[in-house]
Amino acid sequence: RLVKMARPEYTAPPELFYNAEESAKYSQNSRMIQIQQQLTERCLELLNLPEDRTCFLLDVGCGSGLSGEQLTYANHHWVGMDISADMLDVAKDRDAEGDLFVADMGQGTFFKPGTFDGVVSVSALQWLCNQDKSWHDPRKRLKSFFTTLYSCMAHGARGVFQFYPDSPAQMEMITKAALRAGFTGGIVIDYPNSTRAKKIFLCLFAGVVGHIPSGKTGTTASQGAAFTRQERHKRGKKGDRKAPKSKDWVVKKKERRRKQHGAMEVRPDTKYTARKRKDKF
Repeated sequence: RLVKMARPEYTAPPELFYNAEESAKYSQNSRMIQIQQQLTERCLELLNLPEDRTCFLLDVGCGSGLSGEQLTYANHHWVGMDISADMLDVAKDRDAEGDLFVADMGQGTFFKPGTFDGVVSVSALQWLCNQDKSWHDPRKRLKSFFTTLYSCMAHGARGVFQFYPDSPAQMEMITKAALRAGFTGGIVIDYPNSTRAKKIFLCLFAGVVGHIPSGKTGTTASQGAAFTRQERHKRGKKGDRKAPKSKDWVVKKKERRRKQHGAMEVRPDTKYTARKRKDKF
C-alpha cells in the first residue's frame, strides 16, 4: 500500500526541517542532485539570458548550492540567500562560487536597487504561504518579498520561480502578490497533464511587459521521463564544461575569483597550477 508523504512545509519551519541530517542528503543523494540540476537548467532556459554576456543573478532559497552550480556552469555570477544555515554549510563544503547569506525571504531582500540581471528560485516559494510563527501572515510576507525583490532587479530583468503550490488557490495568491508588487508575467506549466512530470514556474518581468514562454507539453509521466533523459543528454553535450580539478577547470575558476574578489586575492598561475602531488615524498 502506498503511503502519502507529508509535504515538507507542513512538517516543520524551513530552518528546522532542513537540519544537518536533511541538508546532507542534498550532497549525497544522486536523485536529489539530478532533479535540482534539471530544474535549474529549466529556470535558466525560461530566464532567457544573453548568451554572450555574464550576468549577476540572485538565487532565492539557494540551499546546498546545487542550483548555484548550474549558474556557475552557465558562466554567470550569483548571490544566494537561504534561511537554513545547515544548508549553506553544505554549499560551502561543495565550494559554491556565489556569496551566501542566511536570510528569511519573507522579511524581504536587502540589496541595492537595480542590482540583479535576473532571479532564479527552485522549490522555495511555497514556504512563504505557511504560518510557521504566530506573527506570520502569508500575504504580508509575500508582499514584503516581492516588493523588495522588484526594487533590487534591473529594469527589464526577469525572475523565474519553480515551486510546488498545494492548491490552485495558493498558486493564485502567490501570483497576485507578485503582480501587485509591480511585476508582469504569469504561470508556466510543463507537462500539465502528467502527475509526476508536472512542474510549475512563475515567470516575472520587472518594469516591462514581457512575453510569457510556453510550457513543455505531454500527457503521461513516461513523457516526463523522456524529458529527463533529454536534459541529461543535453548537459553531456556541453563542450565548455571542464572536468572538475583538471587544469582548465582550476584556471577558469581562478579567473572567476579574480573578477569577483580582485587579482590580489588569488594566487598567480604557474607551471605547478593544478599539478597532482605525489602520494609520497
